[in-house]
Amino acid sequence: MGTVVTALAAVFSLVRRVEVHGDSMLPSLRPGERLLVVRANRARPGQLVVVRDPRSPHRTLVKRVAAMEGGRAQVTGDNAAASTDSAVFGPVPVVGRVVYRYHPADRAGRLC
Repeated sequence: MGTVVTALAAVFSLVRRVEVHGDSMLPSLRPGERLLVVRANRARPGQLVVVRDPRSPHRTLVKRVAAMEGGRAQVTGDNAAASTDSAVFGPVPVVGRVVYRYHPADRAGRLC
């Protein structure tokens, strides 16, 4: 039983859930959608990632990778008019990669 609990704890430490707030990722992601994120520190251009907001480190942001530079990501929002991103705060470390949208059910599915 201890091995199963340890294995589950390891899996849960690699995966986290986030909820989308704001319009910066429209039309790809809508406010209120819920996502699964796997811990990762690198991503490819075009992938959705979670980064810490350098202006408020307790806050996380969901953005799209434009480029990776020396372990840091240049990120952008899909809705440039509503996005605060690397154009404002520069490249940032990646906390995790968005892999799945689980809510709402009619938009659920894998995200690259």
